[in-house]
Amino acid sequence: MDLAYIPSPSTGVLHLGPVPLRGYAFCIIIGVFVAVWLGNKRWIARGGKAGTVADIAVWAVPFGLVGGRLYHVITDYQLYFGEGEDWVDAFKIWEGGLGIWGAIALGALGAWIGCRRRGIPLPAYADAIAPGIVIAQAIGRWGNWFNQELYGRPTDLPWALRISAGPNREAGLYHPTFLYESLWCLGVAALVMWADRRFRLGHGRAFALYVAAYCAGRGWIEYMRVDEAHHVLGVRLNVWTAILVFLAAVAYIVLSARLRPGREETVEPEPGAGKPGEAAPERAGKPGATTGIEGGKAGTEPGTEAGKETGTEAGPETGTEAGPGTGAPAGAGSGGGQPRKADLGKASPGAGPATAADPEGAADAANGTR
Repeated sequence: MDLAYIPSPSTGVLHLGPVPLRGYAFCIIIGVFVAVWLGNKRWIARGGKAGTVADIAVWAVPFGLVGGRLYHVITDYQLYFGEGEDWVDAFKIWEGGLGIWGAIALGALGAWIGCRRRGIPLPAYADAIAPGIVIAQAIGRWGNWFNQELYGRPTDLPWALRISAGPNREAGLYHPTFLYESLWCLGVAALVMWADRRFRLGHGRAFALYVAAYCAGRGWIEYMRVDEAHHVLGVRLNVWTAILVFLAAVAYIVLSARLRPGREETVEPEPGAGKPGEAAPERAGKPGATTGIEGGKAGTEPGTEAGKETGTEAGPETGTEAGPGTGAPAGAGSGGGQPRKADLGKASPGAGPATAADPEGAADAANGTR
């Protein structure tokens, strides 16, 4: 007689009047809400705006659900397309069957689309939501408990899971691998949040740490499971997947820390401010450039820029003092035409007393323009 064990629910569906509430779907929904809530708090703490995480989740969550289901159906196709099976069951997601690898991969694509539409770097967004995602996984694993699925080998441990007889399963006591993974995910969430505060992880490294830590646990938990699965070289396919993804995540952490150390200073730009770190365009033209009358020139076309070639700017460089080489104040003759009579006896604003004290020089300049 077994004195201690974890019971399984007699049914995976609760009816609220005419509305069926399936335990598996309920756990998924609760997990999504928790992930968005925690991700929003972390995003604001990193300098982002409230509501951004939820806006991008509108893209990420549907993509993730489709990706998770596709991975499950492809890797366990015999359950839906084998002899005597009904392929329509592939669409019954509420009955269980989501592959985390496909959910993360396609969910990342949806998040990338949402981030791109808002000008947000995907790695910064991934770092903010990483702990929330793994907590959502911890909650979602209890959906397997409602469906009496994904349990491990037979055991007589006090925390053994009692499974009732049903399609493709035998009654007995088994390792509660769903519980092992749920607890492992909570530990991963705590690890990521601690490491993020301690080392100020950025540029996707907090997310990569979550992936690596999750894969480390998924490998040994997957090895304990007894549900039907494909094997490669005598090892379950998901074990190989966990090993490869773990190595990729660790490689990313190492390379990213060398190439882009530290954390992003800006994670969400202000509206119309461009991408984070992008400099504002400089004003055209040189500081202090003047035109027309402001440059001290007489007889030029309106809007002509003052420059050294035309002698329109008053100053030591342009020769504001009348001398033997020019015999004219700055600004005279720059228009290329006849000077106005009213201007012949006037000094340009930059010429100063030198032209006013030498009327003969001004007359010579007038003769020279003809």
